[in-house]
Amino acid sequence: MKQIRLHNLFIALAFVTILASCHKDKIAPTPETPTAQRAGVYVLNQGGIGKNNSTLTYYDYTTKALTADLFVSANTNKLGDTGNDLGIWGSKMYIVVNNSSLVYISNAKTAKVLKTITLNQPRSVVFYKANAFVTSYSGTLSLIDTATMAITKTITVGSSPEQMTIANGKLYVANSGGLDYPNFATTVSVIDLTTLTEIKKVTVIANPIAVTTDAYDNVYVLSLGDYNKVLAGMTIIDDKTDIVKSKPTVSLGYNVPIYAQGDFIYYPTADNKIAVYNAKTQTASSANFITDGTVITTPYAISGDVLTGEIFVADAKDYASNGAVTAFDKTGKKEYSIVTGISPGKIVLINK
Repeated sequence: MKQIRLHNLFIALAFVTILASCHKDKIAPTPETPTAQRAGVYVLNQGGIGKNNSTLTYYDYTTKALTADLFVSANTNKLGDTGNDLGIWGSKMYIVVNNSSLVYISNAKTAKVLKTITLNQPRSVVFYKANAFVTSYSGTLSLIDTATMAITKTITVGSSPEQMTIANGKLYVANSGGLDYPNFATTVSVIDLTTLTEIKKVTVIANPIAVTTDAYDNVYVLSLGDYNKVLAGMTIIDDKTDIVKSKPTVSLGYNVPIYAQGDFIYYPTADNKIAVYNAKTQTASSANFITDGTVITTPYAISGDVLTGEIFVADAKDYASNGAVTAFDKTGKKEYSIVTGISPGKIVLINK
């Protein structure tokens, strides 16, 4: 999940200076009939860059108990500096901590660390069959065997790779070039998941960060542009041919989480609304997904529950005080909100 990252530090600092409001949220109950399959929800909070204050919030659906930092409770030590991504695969949870150059492999239910791997500024994690794939700002993609928890292969991709998505037997890696500011990269690496080799680079809008895929053979790439002449935008790639299909006009700000659920793609606009792109009809809607007037000050992460149709939106607020995650039903009406740590950047459900 790419929002305010290392190569956008100057933007983050500017926001912190300008935004001085502090919000307090109450924990509301979960929906009356939460799905029996879900145990709860994890929220990885990035904290402030260089402040060593990343945390892992956990909200239990059954007990309605909120644990502000389950990681430190389970392991006594702090999570580290700038928790960037979180993923669960089987019984294990992978926590990517960028500025600490660490990947924690933990018990998914307890957050107790099973193994710690050192990587140079790791960014994001996805899973396919027996492997966890982790991007690193060294321009590489590391394969971690999910059984042995050992790195088995390293693949060279593009400059400063960020998020990934899997579609049609291939892994798509957004190469941002973030550490090369102002000379951002303009490619997405395509990795064949059978041969585990890069087979192509697709040219997209400069500074690609966030990616996702739909059920209609499309890969969506959100790019931040160069903050000057090149505007932020969306590129849609055909995952059968790996050819760019279109670059629809969308309104994007400096935070670009993206999430696909059903026929819809969710992402924040420059004016902090949650936009919806119809994947089936390939049309963008200018309407806000949130229909009840609920205000999200700083959209920072988006996720959802395919079983209930819920959409979760994280609010980083002023990047300095506690944030929040709000659950909306499929019509965009607020159900409940939980308090998180600073800059909630990833939302992941865990089953019972």
